[in-house]
Amino acid sequence: MDQRPGTSGLIFNEPQLWDKSRKGRCGISLPRSDVERSEMDSSLTGDAPDLPQLCEMDVVRHYTRLSQWNFGVDSGMYPLGSCTMKYNPKTNEVQAARQGLAGAHPLSGDQFSQGALKLMYNLEQFLAQITGFDAVTLQPAAGAHGELAGMLMIHAYHAKNGRQRSKIIIPDTAHGTNPASASLCGYESVNIKSGPDGILEPSAVSAVMDEDTAGIMVTNPNTLGLFESNIKEIAQIVHAKGGLVYGDGANMNAIMGIVKPGEIGIDVLHLNLHKTFSTPHGGGGPGSGPVGVVKALEPFLPVPRVEKNLDTYAFVNDCPDSIGRLHTFYGHFGIMIRAYAYILSMGGKGLTDASKLAVLNANYVKESLKGTLNLPYDKPCMHECVFNDAIQQQNHITTMDMAKRLLDYGFHPPTVYFPLVVDGAFMVEPTETESKEYIDQFIYAVKAIAKEARNTPEKLKNAPVMTKVTRLDEVSAARKPCLRG
Repeated sequence: MDQRPGTSGLIFNEPQLWDKSRKGRCGISLPRSDVERSEMDSSLTGDAPDLPQLCEMDVVRHYTRLSQWNFGVDSGMYPLGSCTMKYNPKTNEVQAARQGLAGAHPLSGDQFSQGALKLMYNLEQFLAQITGFDAVTLQPAAGAHGELAGMLMIHAYHAKNGRQRSKIIIPDTAHGTNPASASLCGYESVNIKSGPDGILEPSAVSAVMDEDTAGIMVTNPNTLGLFESNIKEIAQIVHAKGGLVYGDGANMNAIMGIVKPGEIGIDVLHLNLHKTFSTPHGGGGPGSGPVGVVKALEPFLPVPRVEKNLDTYAFVNDCPDSIGRLHTFYGHFGIMIRAYAYILSMGGKGLTDASKLAVLNANYVKESLKGTLNLPYDKPCMHECVFNDAIQQQNHITTMDMAKRLLDYGFHPPTVYFPLVVDGAFMVEPTETESKEYIDQFIYAVKAIAKEARNTPEKLKNAPVMTKVTRLDEVSAARKPCLRG
């Protein structure tokens, strides 16, 4: 299918509400007041707020037009690598909106929150089973928060053992937030490079691992979309020196139902429910970053913990070695509901199939575009594949130029210039929810753009030309930002 989804059809302009305001217009009918009108002293209230005066049609068209400027997974393919921006089944939204759950109040107490506590307890058990860990906390608010929780527990573990350590090993294929999480716990990052095939070599870990190193932070699959096949040997090297292995589980969408990190040497791992387990992603949140741990780290989990006694569920705070509370109340409960509904509706086989399809789709993209774009690591990938612009650079076309041109073809661009270990990276994650037809459209668009790069490169230098806003002067925007309060 070579028909592009993008066209140059109607693109509405929309002014600010204050520009549309006309005195005397009102889009609502207020109920008749049953008390006498009384003028307030303006010296006490100040000037009236400058609110726009609009009729109902003004309001409806305003927000409808703004919504048409948005792009999301409900609009089309969103191939952002390392982000897993996949379509979310709407049944999960229905369950999260049920009044008994959406209206639950966090101060109701255990007695009146049994359903919510049961859901959280069961979700912890499901995630523990999926990942192979002994215990799970749902409290962290998102991925980076989960990283921090994991590192705080590693820090607490070493303190409990009587000797704190000062360093943490972080590979060049780790996610960018890993060094920040380690730094917040007082650790110095020791950076190591991946091998020529894009994965960690045990010898590189062995060369820097010592008794003053708290452990290693490993993203698996890593940011190149490759599985760290030496992870067991690496874990043995770290454990032999008394260290711990932190696993960044942001890319769990590739191995869910296939690999259990807790059984291959990982001691603590965070998950992104808002990536892998089909909950809203983007727009500033909310997220959810549960953390799974092995038995040795269970005493350090944040409080409160959800525990079951016969058929009763309760929050428990009596955990003397806990790192404490990380979040107001317990976490983003609405996101937990969505993930719980996703797991129940998919089942074990469905979750496994999702991972298989994510890997299949990524390898299909990789093989289809090999030769069109340069492939730095020509080997089977996991859920995402990484190209770069080495071929197009011969015509002075960059990854950014191709990404901008994709907008004219109706596609949201993939991740660009990440991971940093690949110069001019062009990173694609199609996810498991995209059909072959949509993926073929994307492949056709990239091939068409590569042809333009050879024959008419000026089309890419001026792109995008069919969008509401054409290419911006990003250098000036960065150096001289115009900010409106």
